[in-house]
Amino acid sequence: MAGTAHKVARLAAHAARHLRLAMPFELPRRRALDNLVRPTRAEVSEASLRNNVRAAKQAFAPADVLAVVKANAYGHGAVQVARVLETEGVAMLGVALVEEGIELRNAGVRAPILVMGGSYEGGYHLLVEHRLTPTVFRREHLEGLRDAAGDEKVRVHLKLDSGMGRIGALPSELPELLEALKGSPQLEVEGFMSQLANADIAGDELTKVQLQRFREGLARVRDAGFQPKWRHLSNTAGSLTVPQSHDGAEINLVRPGLMLYGLVTAPWLEGRVQLQRVMQWKTGITHLKTVEAGTPVSYGSTWTAMKRTVLATLPVGYADGYSRCFTNRAVALVRGKRCPVVGRVTMDMCMLDVTGVPGVSIGDEVVLLGGQGKERVDAEELASLMDSIHYEVLCGVGARVPRLLVP
Repeated sequence: MAGTAHKVARLAAHAARHLRLAMPFELPRRRALDNLVRPTRAEVSEASLRNNVRAAKQAFAPADVLAVVKANAYGHGAVQVARVLETEGVAMLGVALVEEGIELRNAGVRAPILVMGGSYEGGYHLLVEHRLTPTVFRREHLEGLRDAAGDEKVRVHLKLDSGMGRIGALPSELPELLEALKGSPQLEVEGFMSQLANADIAGDELTKVQLQRFREGLARVRDAGFQPKWRHLSNTAGSLTVPQSHDGAEINLVRPGLMLYGLVTAPWLEGRVQLQRVMQWKTGITHLKTVEAGTPVSYGSTWTAMKRTVLATLPVGYADGYSRCFTNRAVALVRGKRCPVVGRVTMDMCMLDVTGVPGVSIGDEVVLLGGQGKERVDAEELASLMDSIHYEVLCGVGARVPRLLVP
């Protein structure tokens, strides 16, 4: 137990040093939930993150990189991740919400930040105040930004819906929007963008259609007198599968998200770039007991010991993002062994059967997500138990789990 506590304290000290180096001004008061009282934490590897962004830069050159850090950097901790990416010299950072951009600005992040979600009602002045770059695709966006800008010049990225069917101006709506932009001298069209829908589906025809629509839209933008500095439509999958989406000339920016964190969007894309998993989710054993055969465990008695069993209690539950779907299905790693979750996962705790772990002790480190010894539990494995995707596993790691930047 003392060894685990010492390791956690050492990692916390590393994270604190990183904060001091990254922020040459007074730090805000630390969130109480960032204190490492219980042993549950998400360890975010700085070295692996740097490896992945450098791999993306090399793979997609001559295009530049907009690093996507929305959804709390896919669960990895937006502030910690953005500071590392900023030192790697990415061209921009990408978030979904104005609020996410403000969080980064409040933490001292100075890199350009593109807000990609298009939801600004009541927040136009915040975009201007915090020097955030909005994505625009409706006249209301232009009107709101003009009113908020005053004498300021606001850079915007114009979004085309080339076939995703989510947000963006349809090709038929583009001429009217371009006319409105001509009448908005406060707004500088810094970028033209779209979003690929099916780039992770091998041979999908929609990707070719979208690429053509994007090029036609870009021609219209230029014909209207605008020369956007950045042209982009490609996420991780598109960047890996569509070379034309990062030719560096016509299309000169890519938006990797998931790959920055060491994963790809579909199994057939594995190995195209050498990536390293960035996050490990860990906790520790806070209680051990031996129960006799016939003993029920947890709410609803969904699991009953079939023999004399050693049970370990972990201080993590569905309030932390460790899904109730893992009840009697998931495994966690203890001393390099895969141990089954037994009984219902509760809000704050869950239990493991550790009968087969020699020398198991209170304080032993438990890996919920990641590797230990020769074994691994990856996001894909947990996602299969949720009938979901690995994105949801990563993004679901809860706000009360401290993100700890480690070497």
